[in-house]
Amino acid sequence: MPHRHGMCLLDTLLEVGQEHLIAEVIPSREGLFADTQGVPGWVGLEWLAQAVAAWAGVQAVREGDEPRIGFLLGTRHYHCETPWFAFDQPVRVHVTLDFRADNGLGAFRGELRNSDGRSLASATLNVFQPDSLQALEAIQRGGTP
Repeated sequence: MPHRHGMCLLDTLLEVGQEHLIAEVIPSREGLFADTQGVPGWVGLEWLAQAVAAWAGVQAVREGDEPRIGFLLGTRHYHCETPWFAFDQPVRVHVTLDFRADNGLGAFRGELRNSDGRSLASATLNVFQPDSLQALEAIQRGGTP
């Protein structure tokens, strides 16, 4: 992922398959979003989005392509069981592909789990990955790619 200045929030990719990815985040006091109580629960949505981006990048490389730009269009039902993620407590980030259309639209189920496997948060993420920057520019102008 091309994020810079502390915005690459995933620590480790643990497993990548054709339709899923599992990553790990260890919330840190030095992290960009750290507060005195921990990392706010809403940051979990960004962890899920970055896991989807990592999955897409791995798939592109496996197919002999370069990773492409992608967008989180929205989420449904982000439900977080905790207002804060505790420092130094690993969080497993699971994303699973629900569908991927030829026009670049896709949807993923995402879940955050603690080290015991208990669900901490879940959501459905709707994403878009244009074929190219030219296709994105055409869409932005209101045309078709």
